[in-house]
Amino acid sequence: MTENQPATPLTLLQLAGASPRRATLADSVLVIIDAQNEYVSGKLPLAGIAEAIAEGARFLAAARTAGTPVIHIVQHSALGRPVFDPQTSFTEIVPQLTPLPAEEVIVKRLPNAFAGTGLEARLKAIAAATGRKNIILAGFMTHMCISATARAALDLGIAATVVAAACATRNIPSPFGGVIAARVVHETALAELADRFATVVANAAAISGASASAA
Repeated sequence: MTENQPATPLTLLQLAGASPRRATLADSVLVIIDAQNEYVSGKLPLAGIAEAIAEGARFLAAARTAGTPVIHIVQHSALGRPVFDPQTSFTEIVPQLTPLPAEEVIVKRLPNAFAGTGLEARLKAIAAATGRKNIILAGFMTHMCISATARAALDLGIAATVVAAACATRNIPSPFGGVIAARVVHETALAELADRFATVVANAAAISGASASAA
């Protein structure tokens, strides 16, 4: 598996001579994905969820101070399903990230937040009105809805930046037996995105305009 592999590999972006472009609070829309109770106290508790929510809350406060548009995405399953049943409190957004009345909440049914929703149209409307053409992603789960949405954004010509510390995931079973630890799943998902699909930053402080506002 290691034959002919370079000691210091490059991302596909680097091989193409491209540099990752970090979004800023001034040129982006913050999209918070699935910050719901299912991941805190439901059937899908995530590793490091408290820390990720805290980072997301700091970033959300900075975005609001900067006047950055915020869109909240929530997952709803069919009634009676084991997870994300909209009849339960588990689909509610966690208190630390509660939307303000003026902030839009979009319901999705699939991991990709663009699939079957009005997210693309809403982002295009914001871009036309304000010139904001980028999105900043935070939320859950890193390997699932964050990854699916960032990948779809590339297809739609929307540049995405992912804030790693404001995302989290869980242990998952390996198809070859055993368990893949949440830390490995999280890091691998982010590395895959950074290879081609999105810019990945460590935390909110890496986003221009966030540090001073969040201080």
